[in-house]
Amino acid sequence: MEFKDYYKTLGVARDATAEDLKKALRKLARKYHPDVSKEADAQLRMQEVNEAYAVLSDPEKRAAYDQLGRGHQPGQEFRPPPDWDAGFEFSGRGFSPHEAAGYSDFFSELFGRMGGTHAGFRARGEDHHAKVLLDLEDAFSGATRQISLRVPQMDARGRVQLVPRTLNVKIPVGVRAGQVIRLAGQGAPGVGGAAAGDLLLEVQFKPHPRFRADGRDLHLSLPLAPWEAALGSVVTVDLPHGNVKVRIPEGAQSGKSLRVRGKGIPGDPPGDLLLDLQVVLPPADTAKARALYETMARELAFEPRAPGRTWHG
Repeated sequence: MEFKDYYKTLGVARDATAEDLKKALRKLARKYHPDVSKEADAQLRMQEVNEAYAVLSDPEKRAAYDQLGRGHQPGQEFRPPPDWDAGFEFSGRGFSPHEAAGYSDFFSELFGRMGGTHAGFRARGEDHHAKVLLDLEDAFSGATRQISLRVPQMDARGRVQLVPRTLNVKIPVGVRAGQVIRLAGQGAPGVGGAAAGDLLLEVQFKPHPRFRADGRDLHLSLPLAPWEAALGSVVTVDLPHGNVKVRIPEGAQSGKSLRVRGKGIPGDPPGDLLLDLQVVLPPADTAKARALYETMARELAFEPRAPGRTWHG
């Protein structure tokens, strides 16, 4: 996917005001609008102009675009990093599927899921949306966390600025990735004294050094010594909140999985713990270790590449 420089498309500076953007749109519309233009690619160019204006004239999308696109050049290969929009607070204004279909893949990738698709006048304040990154441990113990958000706002000169906003948020036990925490009354103010909208926080987990969450299930790669796998054993597995003893069956092999019921993220029902077994060989880095390996090679009738034995690629 190619990076699009919306400022270059409109021919404006990066600090252009709302009035600058309107002037640029009117000028380019006179040049490229299909009803009046003689240019061969007028329709395509007008679509590009409309897309650029749709982003830069919206304080929220412009602030996100400015941060994400810093340092990229037009036409450069571009992929937004995962969770790039975490910490941005967006209003409920969004694009319907019909509206978004008229824009590029670049636009859809960045802004297709941003905010909501609510439209029209309502007396109640609009709901705002934001993505937050939590520690996996919070799902086990619950916590009150201080969440910092960046709220795009337009200043008196029509320039976009990011205003920090800090909230204390109660994280419930058992929260899972993709779950939405609703903070009543923390969205946009209502009109005419009506109630304010809500702030909807979509939860995602920060990358964890040991565990991977899938819904309420937890995945963990579990290293085993050769004797633990060959003879069977009971090993202790440390969890984000406590530990559990797991029985390893005799003859366990790398690549096999064990499921421990109810030891994933708490819930009703709780998730499971899925252990991916990995047999780890001790290094032959001493004379005694080498002698032990040589004894095994002589005395064990074992051929790992024997016909009929399953190989794992």
